[in-house]
Amino acid sequence: MKCTIFGGGGFIGSAIADRLLLDGHELRIFERPRVDPYRKFLDSEHVEWVTGDLLSVHDVGAAIDGSDAVIHLVSTTLPKSSNDDPIYDVQTNLVATLQLLDAMVARKVGKLIFISSGGTVYGTPRYIPVDEAHPTEPQVSYGIVKLAIEKYLLMYERLHGIKTTIMRVANPFGERQRVATAQGAVGVFLHHALLGKPIEIWGDGSVTRDYVYIGDVAEAFANALTYTGPESVFNVSSGAGTNLNDLIALMEKLLGRPVEKRYLPARAIDVPVNVLSNELARRELGWTPRVPLSVGLERTAIWMRHELGL
Repeated sequence: MKCTIFGGGGFIGSAIADRLLLDGHELRIFERPRVDPYRKFLDSEHVEWVTGDLLSVHDVGAAIDGSDAVIHLVSTTLPKSSNDDPIYDVQTNLVATLQLLDAMVARKVGKLIFISSGGTVYGTPRYIPVDEAHPTEPQVSYGIVKLAIEKYLLMYERLHGIKTTIMRVANPFGERQRVATAQGAVGVFLHHALLGKPIEIWGDGSVTRDYVYIGDVAEAFANALTYTGPESVFNVSSGAGTNLNDLIALMEKLLGRPVEKRYLPARAIDVPVNVLSNELARRELGWTPRVPLSVGLERTAIWMRHELGL
């Protein structure tokens, strides 16, 4: 299958691209200008690396021309800062996605997989684990825009027949996760721990999240690419919750030493607990998370040590 991956050079996108190449798919990876390929591709791998602006109708149209499917992974904002400029969030994410959808209609591209946010679209959970039928009451612009995009995708499916699969991913972690953006507790905490820097914890450390290894996320997307069933929205998660104190304890066990912790006032944007049910993905996509948190942490630490030259 010929597939265009928007954001295919990032943390999540590169893992998905590598996984799809194993299945023999032909990829066109779309990234921002001046973003270099994350690795050297083999001659046997069918990869075209292109750059452009997601807000450019011309760039997007050229990127999807001749493709059978699109994987949309781009977001210009982060949950913790999206409320600072909601208009920018809407313009660069929602409007850009609508332009992408119109380009798909014009070029008769029939399938789209979108990465949504299992951590923000539901808001404060009314029950645990959170399934796909849970009410959606996002508390940050990031989640509101993700949810709006979901609704437009399903509208375009009804109007134009674009088969849409929405992946509400929990808290992914693993190799190639960037710590510079301060997104993802695993990457940030492990980076600090390896460098001997104190780990800052917002609140008392009881905030609980669902951490899913990036290799498992990529596997879910690979299955979704060939999915033809009736469902449209899937949680992609480990199905288990881990609080911040326990996460750090696992890192201390892995490193064989204690790490310094600094507790700061809790943040209003942090819901206390978020754990997602993955039963629908198991049943419909034939997918199951296979890498335990402890094993994923070890793999991430090996990669991070290499990157840091430790």
